[in-house]
Amino acid sequence: MGHQAHKKNALKKLRVGIITVSTTRTLNEDKSGAWMKKQAEKEGHEVILHRVVIDDQQVIESAVRQAVDESAPHLLLITGGTGLTPSDVTIEAVRPLFVKELTAFSALFTMQSYEEIDSAAMLSRATAGIIGRTTVFCLPGSLNACRLACKTLIFPEAGHIAAHVTQNH
Repeated sequence: MGHQAHKKNALKKLRVGIITVSTTRTLNEDKSGAWMKKQAEKEGHEVILHRVVIDDQQVIESAVRQAVDESAPHLLLITGGTGLTPSDVTIEAVRPLFVKELTAFSALFTMQSYEEIDSAAMLSRATAGIIGRTTVFCLPGSLNACRLACKTLIFPEAGHIAAHVTQNH
């Protein structure tokens, strides 16, 4: 079956959760999270969760587990904490929870980022994977990075991915 046939089975309306990792931003100051919420709704999805958590590995892990277990989103977008500073621990908190990793996401996002920001693209550790029946994307905190990832990679494939992740075997 070709990719176009697979996309015909894509879920049309997804439940979306958004977690912003930041010690300095509040929900009202969360430009990246607010943009992703608006874009998800524009795409016809339902945003069921949007919160900000601090840059702490245990807090991030707990927030992700709670989101997946209690809200069961099809898609969980996490923004912030993917860089190289000691406080950037989103990847360390989330990656161990993955049952499968979408390894191509990181490479594709880096390639697209490189076209926009040149060699600085290597400073991001953006990644994606599956936790339970939720697809999780860990993105940089910058608004431009979130726009790039969501418009070119995540939203075009989200329904297709969700159909695969949620199907019964």
